[in-house]
Amino acid sequence: MNFKSTIEFIKALYPNKGFISLHEPKFVGNEKKYVVETIESTFVSSVGEFVNKFEHEIASITGAKYAVAIVNGTSALHLALKCAGVQNNDLVITQSLSFIATTNAINYLGAEPVFIDVDLQTMGLCPIALQNWLLSETELKINKETGRKECIHIESQKKISAVVPMHTFGHPCVVDEIQTICETYQIPLIEDAAESIGSQYKNKHTGTFGLAGVFSFNGNKTITCGGGGAIITNDETFAKMAKHLSTQAKLPHKWEFNHDMVGYNYRMPNINAALACAQLEQLNVFIENKRELALIYNNFFEKTEDIIYKSEPIHSKSNYWLHTIQLMDLEQRNLFLTETNDNGVMTRPTWTPTHLLPMYKNAICGDLKNTIFLADRLVNISSSVRV
Repeated sequence: MNFKSTIEFIKALYPNKGFISLHEPKFVGNEKKYVVETIESTFVSSVGEFVNKFEHEIASITGAKYAVAIVNGTSALHLALKCAGVQNNDLVITQSLSFIATTNAINYLGAEPVFIDVDLQTMGLCPIALQNWLLSETELKINKETGRKECIHIESQKKISAVVPMHTFGHPCVVDEIQTICETYQIPLIEDAAESIGSQYKNKHTGTFGLAGVFSFNGNKTITCGGGGAIITNDETFAKMAKHLSTQAKLPHKWEFNHDMVGYNYRMPNINAALACAQLEQLNVFIENKRELALIYNNFFEKTEDIIYKSEPIHSKSNYWLHTIQLMDLEQRNLFLTETNDNGVMTRPTWTPTHLLPMYKNAICGDLKNTIFLADRLVNISSSVRV
């Protein structure tokens, strides 16, 4: 099978480029201006006006009451899980089809992942698979010390302390159904919205359905500040705890250094926040640009046999962080990857499912047939904003 026509089509979308990257950042606004302002102010670390401005703007964009600026998305998820009460030896439900940071953040707390299958359309955690697993493998028990109901894994007798769905490639999962299931089973919902800034499900921003949501602003994301992350929540106590822990749990004082908990050096530096604020000013333009590209790709691949373009799921407005196609099988996927990359068009497979990696090969798993099916067939194609 030859993919010459697809390669030529993608090259025509990004003319005058010798090499087409998968997703490159665009700095075409006030990035330099704001960074220079930060340098001249001398406030380049974790204190400064751009950190506060960034938090205000993230809250405004997402519709959340509170936002906490964090140094990167992985640290944001780690901190959100800690604030949600995840402890050593607890279980946390998530998906295997995700970047490893999702599961690593669980591991940092000494908790163990439980891998549940994804939905074929959204590529995110499947609510049906989640419901079926909880129904057959768990029970609600009263904690004698707190008097509260907890969801307990029957075989291990370990507490399930969070559910972490991931909005894959910027496409929202069926998060309202997951939210309902979590409420039924008394499990906090923490959304890994790292890839989905600007994405909405049923006119509500990703990250706002559960107790908290987290975002990443890594160099390859829709908007970036080099490294950066954020936690959003509508819970004031949660937000205050996250901010406190992100600044080494230091108690406010003009000169004394007192700390009341084990904290983390997770606060976003002001110089990164300056870059992020400039990028946020262009978020809507970037997303509309990427959504226009989605229509172009969809029209092209509709006429292409044996390749499915992964359009936004029903009830969703996707940011289309990474445009994704589905090939017929593993052999065709590998051939496509070889031909595109050999001809100057960067493409990438999805991540190796986390449950297949050596660190997590003994994790508790549901039936992951959709995860394996998609991992063998998905390819991310050129997704940069075309400006």
